Amino acid sequence: MSQHNYKTIIVRIENRTARVELNRPKVHNAFNAVMIGELIQAFDSIKDNPEVRVAVLTGNGKSFCAGADLNWMKEIINYSFEQNLEESLQIAQLHLKVHTLPKPTIALVNGAAIGGGTGFLSACDMALAAEDAVFGLSEVKIGLVPAAISPYVVKKIGESRAREYFLTGKRISSRQACEIGLVNHVFPRDELENQGQEIIDLLLSSGPEALANCKELLYRVPRMSPEEAEKFTAEMIARLRISEEGQEGMSAFLEKRSPEWVKNQKGKKDV
Repeated sequence: MSQHNYKTIIVRIENRTARVELNRPKVHNAFNAVMIGELIQAFDSIKDNPEVRVAVLTGNGKSFCAGADLNWMKEIINYSFEQNLEESLQIAQLHLKVHTLPKPTIALVNGAAIGGGTGFLSACDMALAAEDAVFGLSEVKIGLVPAAISPYVVKKIGESRAREYFLTGKRISSRQACEIGLVNHVFPRDELENQGQEIIDLLLSSGPEALANCKELLYRVPRMSPEEAEKFTAEMIARLRISEEGQEGMSAFLEKRSPEWVKNQKGKKDV
């Protein structure tokens, strides 16, 4: 197992999976400028690491992330517009990096996810939540708005639901979060890790290049006209069919055997 040292997060790499834990349990994993910077660094490293196939984001302790740290907010209340813009751009950059990572991302929401914590999980491809987790987009209660996280939350829950929860700031239970699409599934807390591993195993059985192209497809196609999508999607599948991975995958299917990326996974040493 490979492990990197950070001040506010824990990153472990094992069995082709990078596990990123928000690690400020005494303040319910509230984020500050240091954590944002470390998360950017961690996801850049995950993107560039060929041994990592899947990324998991979760929290250490009872909470996933309680939003912005109060002590940090005491500092930024005196920031100039330029200073606030710099900090806000960093937060926006982090969410875009997670959302566009060319590897599947799973949020394991082990507890409360408030404000920016809801943003973190919304930037991931999938989210599994503990039954007792609670969610909230309560920025309006302190005179702010969920600005940097809004593109990802709106994608998850749609404009109608976003209007309701952005404007009221009311809390969302795990059951409600699943009903509106904020999270994919809800499980008892003691089952969350095992259920997450089942999805990781499914992802690891798929072609890594295929998954990366799926991520690109999901990101780019909704922004295209039908005419643009026609050319883009046709070129993508044609390219993949003649690629080394595509050829191996189709051959394995026809020959009724496991493809090489599954065989190579077995017995592979951790990085």
